[in-house]
This record gives sequence, structure tokens and C-alpha cells, in this order.
Amino acid sequence: MPLPPSLADALHAIFGAEACAWDDATRAAYAYDNSRRCALPDAVVFPTSHEQVVALVAACREHRVPLVARGRGTNTTGATVPDAGGVVASFERMNRILAIEPGNRIAIVEPGVLNADLQRALKEHGLFWPPDPTSAPYCTIGGNLACNAGGPRAVKYGATRDNVLGMRVVAGNGRDFRCGTRTTKGSVGYDLTRFLVGSEGTLALVTEATLKLTPKPAAVRTLRAGYRDVESAANAVARIMAQPVTPCALEFMDDAALRLARAHGGDAPAEAGALLLIEVDGAEDALDAAAAAIEGAARVDGLVEWRAARDAAETAALWAARKALSPALRTISPDKINEDVVVPVSRVPELIARLRELARRFDLPIVSFGHAGNGNLHVNLLPRDAAERARAHDCLREVFTAVIQLDGTLSGEHGIGTAKRDFMAQAVEVGALATMREIKRAFDPEGILNPGKLLPADAG
Repeated sequence: MPLPPSLADALHAIFGAEACAWDDATRAAYAYDNSRRCALPDAVVFPTSHEQVVALVAACREHRVPLVARGRGTNTTGATVPDAGGVVASFERMNRILAIEPGNRIAIVEPGVLNADLQRALKEHGLFWPPDPTSAPYCTIGGNLACNAGGPRAVKYGATRDNVLGMRVVAGNGRDFRCGTRTTKGSVGYDLTRFLVGSEGTLALVTEATLKLTPKPAAVRTLRAGYRDVESAANAVARIMAQPVTPCALEFMDDAALRLARAHGGDAPAEAGALLLIEVDGAEDALDAAAAAIEGAARVDGLVEWRAARDAAETAALWAARKALSPALRTISPDKINEDVVVPVSRVPELIARLRELARRFDLPIVSFGHAGNGNLHVNLLPRDAAERARAHDCLREVFTAVIQLDGTLSGEHGIGTAKRDFMAQAVEVGALATMREIKRAFDPEGILNPGKLLPADAG
């Protein structure tokens, strides 16, 4: 339904004609995200300052109109789709890197800064920000904060929550405040910064973030291990993560993923039924010992290939199979369901076995790959027709059930949105879920911020 005229007037006063739109084309452009879900907002605004965000929240709160914050819409869970209409606030114009302080190893940025643009700016200082999702060239820091993004480097350097020191935000109750510190140590009150990371815009809108930076390693060594079957590879993952050398990336591909990669030009050994891509980093003179330690752990029964890249060209060749996967999956199923479940590393072999059993029982293609070093696997259900689409939902429910039974959780880096919202009760105890709802009411008493996301409806 159209916005109340008084709210439309307020938005025009806050943003002006150039940063406030309700034409059909603009609304359609901000109606969807990478989940393929779609719902039209009633208006789209483009904040450029903290003060505008404060005024925006106040206006939407006064009129009880939904407000959805958005980066570039790369998330896969529907978290930025305005299901209830209302106003979408696109932060793409708040894209300034406000400060880089190499001596303090921090960067202060606005939420619309692209991950890749920040990394390029940090490179000349010999620093990087660890979160490196696949969408890094076009996802925003604000989006990374919203869903606690990770990526391959998270196994060593942590996900977004581990690399944010402080934020400036506007809560749904209208309060604007700074939380956190500019220091890497701090013990003053509740840690609101870590709390707000991953809240998917349901509690507050971020207008500034202080990020913790890491020195770029002097050297990186890329390794690849091929295995006869997925069980051998999964056992190797557990052994690698049990020894002292932590890889900076440990990626897994199952047999179905390898078949797809080979069919789309990826370099993978023909005899391998599973693959691990491994990277170690650090001082050049320490890498031989690190690689040897990894190799020792990786040499389990079932190893059919061990390769170490000698230069950049060989590194690219070793990663070719992994990079061939995404386009390959799209050719099989435009309706693919991509979930990023997590289990304890020691239970990765059990998860792989359960996924293979589910694929057989539901007669449904399931391709698994991802960040095995922290137990975070991307499980892709690939329904190709109406019958398989009908079975996919029940299969997905059993995937989540298996993950919970293995002491795991529903998401490692994609978040919940609406795609996993109805499964939250499986993953979170009743008391914890009730506490989350109480926190939501405290931060957003009118329920205007990203309504219907993350938390399931309160049955009580």
C-alpha cells in the first residue's frame, strides 16, 4: 500500500528528490536479493549521513512503517527482501573509507564500502581485513556485518564478528549510539558490537564501523590433496585441524562437486572422489615446515594425489576446480537451494555420510563443498523438476535435523533471513529464543526494522 502522505513528505524533507524514490523501476530494483525472493517496497531512500538515518528511523517509527536496510543484495536468505513493504534504505552512497590507521591496525568505514575496495585500499599498507566471502568484489561491509560473513580465511582469522571493534548505530527505538572500542582489548559493560553483528538489520542500522586489521602474510603456499572417497577426505580434515599448524584455508569438494567441476573445465584428478584445497601462510622460511606438517596429517588411507603449487600459475590451476563450481551448479538447477551448515570439525565425516544417505533416500542431487576447516559446508540441493522441488523441502528439513543432531548449527556465514527462520526452533532452545524476542522488543519496540526476518513468529 502507498506510504502515508505525511511520511512521504518527511522522507522528501530528509533526503531530497535525488535520494528518495517511489517510481516503479527503482522499487523493482530493490525488491529482491540473491535468494530470488522478491517483494516491492513502497519507497527507496539513499542515506549519505548518520543524521539522515536518525531522522529516517524516527519518521518510520512515528508512522509504524517497516524499514529494511540494504547493501548490495548479495545474501542468499531473503534477509533484505522487503516482504512487508515499507521503506528500503540502500546504503550504497555511504561508501567512504573514513580512516586507515596502520599503527593501530584499524580502519573506520561507512557501511556501503565494498569489501574488495577496502582490501585494495589496505594493500598499500601491508594489511587486510580477514572476511573474504565469495561475493567480496560486490558485497558491502554493512552486509558483511549484518550476516557475520566469513569465507575461506575464517578458519584461521575468524569471521566478521571476530574482526570488528566498534560501530555507530541507530536502533529501532530511535536511539543512536557508539559501541565497542578503537582498541583490541576492552572490558567495559556488555559487548554490544559482537551482539549486533549477525542481527540482519533487525535491531539497529549501522552507519559506521571500526574494523580490526591484520598484517598481510609474507608468503602463501597452496596445496591440494585428492582422495579416493569423501570419507577419506573428511577424515583428513579432522586430522589436519587436530595438529598445531592452522591452515589459512581448508576447502572441501565432494564427488558430485568434482564431477561438475571437471565437466566445466576445472582441473581435478580423474581418480579422486573428493578434494581438499589447502593454503598455509606466514614467513617464507617457515612455510616448508608448515606444509610438511599439513601433508603429514593429510596422508590418510585413500590419498590418491598430493600437489604443491610452485608459482602463481600453478596456484590458479589448483584452485580452478573450486572456482568452476558456482557456474556449474547454475547449469543444473536454477532453483538450487544453497545452505551453509556447520558442525564440529570432528563430525564432518558423519555429516558427509548423512548427506549421502539423504541424497539416495530423496533421489535428489546434493553437492557439498566449502570451508571444511571450521566445519562450515555449503550443502546444495539441486532440484531439476517439479517432483524434485517437492521433495527438496522435506530433504532440507532432514539436513537441518542431521546438523543439529551432530551438535552443529544452521548457518555459518549466510545468516537466517526468511529461508531458515522457521527452522530456528530446532537450533535454539526455547529460553534462548524467548530472550532473543525480548531483546528485539527492547531495541525495536514497534517492530519496524526488517520485520519477519531471523526470528520465527512467537507461538505463545
